[in-house]
Amino acid sequence: MIRAEHLLLKAGSRTLVRELDWAARPGECWSIIGRNGAGKSTLLRTLAGMRSPDAGAVLIGGRPLDDWAPEALARERAFLAQSRHDAFSYSVIETVLSARHPYHADRYWEGSDDHQAAMRALDAMEVLELAERDVRTLSGGERQRVAIAALLAQDTALLLLDEPANALDLAHQVSVMGLLAKLCRELGKTVVMVGHDLNLAYRISTHALLLRGDGRWQAGPVDQTMQPALLGDYLGHPIDMIEHGGRRIFLPHEASA
Repeated sequence: MIRAEHLLLKAGSRTLVRELDWAARPGECWSIIGRNGAGKSTLLRTLAGMRSPDAGAVLIGGRPLDDWAPEALARERAFLAQSRHDAFSYSVIETVLSARHPYHADRYWEGSDDHQAAMRALDAMEVLELAERDVRTLSGGERQRVAIAALLAQDTALLLLDEPANALDLAHQVSVMGLLAKLCRELGKTVVMVGHDLNLAYRISTHALLLRGDGRWQAGPVDQTMQPALLGDYLGHPIDMIEHGGRRIFLPHEASA
């Protein structure tokens, strides 16, 4: 679905990612893991075509990003930014409907199919009752769920999300992440996301991409990549792992006093 070839990402004179050769396929759910400043958001923006790589290439469907027309690309991949600023007084339903623009072709107004997709997405995110609310009046968690609803309404095969659990309470973190896993498992979508919760990442992801922030990276199935010693090295802090009820739980190591 999406592939990086010999990708180089830099921040000033600092190399974030070097020679990244990586691919995410239909049905796979990837978590990008690393400490602050390791290049996670930079990589995600590059994969989305929002930033040019310093070297190498990103391909979607076997085609380099530069070969895609903007509207055609928007029908293939959706991108959730880490933060957003609502400058205008749009309603929630208008905000979600805007994600349907790539499907309008030569028509200006949204059709019934667009409205149905928007309402289904709002319902999935449990914000249907907010459809007529001004987005500027929403709480941070409500606004995040509306943003994810717009992503769902865009109905792409590839979803790129920067901290989708940001500002969500525990119940909605679990439900949103579970929904993303279901989209991969049942509909064959590809999800690539940035997050900081190792336990949520391990629970729903099939694969993980670890970034060290100095050019080094590690990618593979979660059972191989999400190992305590490897995570501790990439996150800059020792990680403990316990098995409980058939689940793997990660905890930051605390030295005894």
